[in-house]
Parts: sequence; C-alpha cells; structure tokens
Amino acid sequence: MGKNIDVILSGFGGQGLLFAGKIIAQAGLIEGRHLSWLPSYGPEMRGGTANCSVRLQDDPIGSPLITTPNVLIAMNQPSIDKFIDSVVPGGLVLVDSTLVPRIPERDDVTIIPVPSTELAEKHGFKKLSNVILTGKLFAETHFCEKEHLQEALVRCVPAKHADMLEPNKTALAVGMEL
Repeated sequence: MGKNIDVILSGFGGQGLLFAGKIIAQAGLIEGRHLSWLPSYGPEMRGGTANCSVRLQDDPIGSPLITTPNVLIAMNQPSIDKFIDSVVPGGLVLVDSTLVPRIPERDDVTIIPVPSTELAEKHGFKKLSNVILTGKLFAETHFCEKEHLQEALVRCVPAKHADMLEPNKTALAVGMEL
C-alpha cells in the first residue's frame, strides 16, 4: 500500500485540478484503498479559485472534508495564500512557481517550488501543468505503486481525447523525474 494522503489541489478554474484529483483517486481505487474525491464546483470554475480534495487512506474514511491537509498543491497565488496555514506540521506543499510569485515561508512543512507551467510550455503541452505536479507528488510521497498511477492516468483520459494520452504520460514522467 502507498502512503495515506489528505491532499487539497487548488488553483484557477480550468487548470485541471479536478482531473489531477481524479488521477490520484483512481490510483487509490485500483489499489483497493479507501478514498474520497470532493471537487469544488460553482462560479469559481471559470477563472476564480477552484479546488479539489482527495483523501486516500488504508482505513475507512469518516468524512471527505479535509480541513488540515498533509499535502497542498497550489497552482496560483490566491490558493497558496488561502491554504498554506492549514497544512499540518510535517506536511508537503507543491507550488507552481511559474504562477506564484510570493511563496510564504513555513519552517514546519516541506515547500517545493515547481515551475510546472513553464515546464509544460517548454515540453509543448501547455495545459498539463497539473499532471506534472501529480507526477511530482508521486515522486515525493509514493502514495501508490507507480504502475497503478500510470494505469489511473490511462483510465482518466477519456476516449474522445485519446490524442492527449501520450502528452499526459510524458507530463507525468516529467513530474516524476523532478
């Protein structure tokens, strides 16, 4: 089994946060673990702050609500500002440093700036910063088996977007290698 994680993924609507959350949840599903995936829908989906909570545990989950995550993935400044103080001591914070000019300091969590938007553009897949960060999350936490994460990605890319499977696989690999 992988590591238990309570992750909040947050950023602007349209950055693929719900998709990244689905990949993480699907990997847990493949492993037969307990999980919850709680997306934030509403007017924020079109350019405001959107977020998704994923809980992946070995034991039954009492509530999908995450108020004290042990992992935060922040893809914009409002997200890091909103959630940084809620991360538990010893937690992990992954930040898209391309889009977050001011990363707050905390000495009781591990903060890793990842220029994921810049890396995505450099590799020719502008919209896959979210998948790069998912790969980096795996590299840092090993929340599941690598092959299960790769299988989850395949399951999450819809057939109508089959042309995006290979770029998604590459983006995941880029994140894993950081």
